[in-house]
Amino acid sequence: MAAPMKTALRFIDIGVNLTDDLVDVLQRAFDIGVQKVIYILTVHHYHHLHRHTITMIFVTGGNLTDSKEALELAKTNDKLYSTVGCHPTRCTEFEENNDPDKYLNDLLQLVKDNKDKVIAIGECGLDYDRFKFCPKETQLKYFEKQFLLAEQTKLPMFLHCRNSHTDLIDILKRNQDRFVGGVVHTFDGSKEAAEALLEMGLYIGINGCSLKTAENIEVMCSIPKERLMIETDAPWCEIRPSHAGSKHIKTTFPTKKKERWEKDFHVKSRNEPCNIIQVLEVMAGARNEDITELAATVYENTETLFFNQR
Repeated sequence: MAAPMKTALRFIDIGVNLTDDLVDVLQRAFDIGVQKVIYILTVHHYHHLHRHTITMIFVTGGNLTDSKEALELAKTNDKLYSTVGCHPTRCTEFEENNDPDKYLNDLLQLVKDNKDKVIAIGECGLDYDRFKFCPKETQLKYFEKQFLLAEQTKLPMFLHCRNSHTDLIDILKRNQDRFVGGVVHTFDGSKEAAEALLEMGLYIGINGCSLKTAENIEVMCSIPKERLMIETDAPWCEIRPSHAGSKHIKTTFPTKKKERWEKDFHVKSRNEPCNIIQVLEVMAGARNEDITELAATVYENTETLFFNQR
């Protein structure tokens, strides 16, 4: 088991779904270098946050209720920031009370009331792998509606895309003058899809799910480092031994099965923000780039999109 790297690397994890052990999980993240976290609040709740320099974590909203809860969490720590929006699999909520305009306006007001903590509109986009949660036409309709939020707040967009790159790109092109930029997180698309997103000035977020196959690695390597961001999407999207890029991992952490968990151990097979160092190691190793320089560039990319425009 390798010890965590002792370097001055800094990270901003742009996608985290925090659940049970929040305090311990966050601390491990901050210890390893996470500076800010964009937190994605889901129906699960981490209990505790393990250790290189994560300076921020972004807490991203999945719907109106989650966005409110994400904001409350973000207000508890200077390194936590939040997004506000509706995930494609939750877009039926726009119509649940027969007042889609009110739902949209409530999201907008939430952003306006919390300008110091909200750094993007999202998580919004398209998810064609999970129509059982929300039909395609509903996703398309209310993804496009959310450009109003970006247009009126001048905030970048935090974008979700699953097996839907063609439609996502078409909608983004149609609305390109309504938003100031954004990132497509957990990117697992083709080189052609990446090129289309880059042509619109968008950034591309990379995590374990972006690095599963040799083709994924090849696509990641084709993206200019000036357009890359890094994330864990914890507690999912860990880099597994079967993944193509796992050979580049140098930093590991002690784990125990959930039923035998002890403080200072990771829960086996549960991703954490501190594992962001592993994503960086795979990216730098596959790209044959200096890890410190890559980390610095990715950090600056994230600062530029989410904080320099504020």
